[in-house]
Amino acid sequence: MSHYITRFAPSPTGRLHLGHAVSAFNVWAAADAAGGKVRLRVEDIDQVRCKPEFEAGILEDLAWLGLTWDGPVRRQSDHFADYRGVLGRLESRGLIYRCFRTRREIAASLPAGADPDEARFVSRPLFFHEEAQRLVHNAAFAWRLSLEAARAELGRAWQDLHYLEETPAGLLRQLADPSPFGDVVLARKDTPASYHLACCHDDALQGITHVVRGEDLREVTAIHALLQALMDWPRPVYRFHRLLLGADGKKLSKRNADKSLVAFRAEGMTPQDIRAMTAPA
Repeated sequence: MSHYITRFAPSPTGRLHLGHAVSAFNVWAAADAAGGKVRLRVEDIDQVRCKPEFEAGILEDLAWLGLTWDGPVRRQSDHFADYRGVLGRLESRGLIYRCFRTRREIAASLPAGADPDEARFVSRPLFFHEEAQRLVHNAAFAWRLSLEAARAELGRAWQDLHYLEETPAGLLRQLADPSPFGDVVLARKDTPASYHLACCHDDALQGITHVVRGEDLREVTAIHALLQALMDWPRPVYRFHRLLLGADGKKLSKRNADKSLVAFRAEGMTPQDIRAMTAPA
């Protein structure tokens, strides 16, 4: 058996839909082709939207699709202390800082329609007495990764920041530029880790050698390459698969109430029907 370990990592904010099925089928197909393993991770950092009943439903949906995984399920909410530890190490190196500006304030300072998460927003730490005053008053804040500090720490290695992409033609070395994301949020006052931090930490901890993800996550892979370089975490090989789009041309999402697998199952559809519906045209 080859040393190939990948993972499927849904968030339990609702039941799985056809878009998730596309991702799952791609993950398991890649592992099967390589004689490898699939780990299952529940990414439930968002304790407001994530629900135990949705997690149970996800496990039920995967079992119905005939997909099995290797080892125990890793639930991110059980490991908040691990993520705080990573933040502590980054803070001790001067790589992160508390930012007290709200998303609304940041959006107001940008051109109309600009996404605060993708507008190269950068800031800097407050002076000690200013920060202390905010903290005394229990002000909300986000832990942001300083691109300036990260660039300084990596030095010449910043110019060589990259990830490996697995394609039909073989491995491609893709240069990664996290600059468009600015000082990315790694945690918030009441949320111990962002998706970026928890995802990269867990990939390293679980020994993930290959990440199979949708094309919509291609750009943020630059952020992950940066975190892996800063934390000296192993770098998995990435493969990007097509997305299943709805009638409006947008990717399917639970937020838009796209039809769930359990709804298809209630209508009498089989796992084979789902595979046929999600197969490439």
